[in-house]
Amino acid sequence: MIYNPLAGPANLAAPIALVADYWRTHGWRVTVKPTQFAGHATILAEEAAAAGQQLVLVGGGDGTLGEVANGLAGTETVLGLLPLGTGNSLAKELQIPRPKRWNRHRLLQAADSLAAGRIQQIDLGLRMNVGGENGRYWVLWAGVGADGYLSHQLEPRPKWSKKLGVAGYALQGLAVAPYAPVFPAAVEVDGRIYEDNYVLVLISNCRRYAGGELLLSPQAQLDDGLFEVWLFRGEHVARIFRYLPEIMLGRHFEDGGLTLVNGRHVTIHTDQPIPAQTDGDRAGHSPLTVTLQPNALRLLVPDTAQADLFSQPGEEI
Repeated sequence: MIYNPLAGPANLAAPIALVADYWRTHGWRVTVKPTQFAGHATILAEEAAAAGQQLVLVGGGDGTLGEVANGLAGTETVLGLLPLGTGNSLAKELQIPRPKRWNRHRLLQAADSLAAGRIQQIDLGLRMNVGGENGRYWVLWAGVGADGYLSHQLEPRPKWSKKLGVAGYALQGLAVAPYAPVFPAAVEVDGRIYEDNYVLVLISNCRRYAGGELLLSPQAQLDDGLFEVWLFRGEHVARIFRYLPEIMLGRHFEDGGLTLVNGRHVTIHTDQPIPAQTDGDRAGHSPLTVTLQPNALRLLVPDTAQADLFSQPGEEI
């Protein structure tokens, strides 16, 4: 079990210990490893895979999830998610019970759902470095524009914001969102070029967005071998505030300023460097090139997850 002691609004060390005991009573040998610095979760995950560990349980938010995925990508070791962060987007997608400040023992319910679940292979995104060398894997999204700008401005978040959860992030975001860039870009998707002015170009590998609060791609599957590339056109940053309620109401497919393209290889070219993000963390600036890596990660999926999230059958744990 790898967990981030700084994740989320509350101290969850005691519930983590209970979850470890839960797995021990089911016949597993469990070692608990708290992270100590940025990137430590990747190192711990790599060590677990090299040692032949069957399962790594990840206690943290989407950032910790991404770090562990980088350590396990391409290995036989399975990743299981224990949602402890603020957003927990993938946990919402999988409908894993999430602990609350007043009900931390829901983490045991999450463990129970995982133990009754199945193993699925899921796709990952891979960000390419300048020069075409492989960079880092990401699980959920990569973006250039408004969300990249927010990540650069807000991360790492102060303790007061984490204690307020999603509300804290929203308060911080509203303060800086009016200064997000509008930018001309050429977006190349599998050789097709889309040129326009954008407030956001988002490459999604899942259904939900914005910490799991928005159902952006309701038909997406985690193993379908395709990205959902969302092109949010606009001449002013205020355009983003029109898109948001449309997504919340499920009406964004009707907006002519929004285009959805599917593909496996995406490059975002801009005249000036524009902030980028992967899985909600800073990811430098454009140009951004990502490529899909099919079936790159073995994921322990709880029995709460919708079956249509996957195109392929799973296997027993």
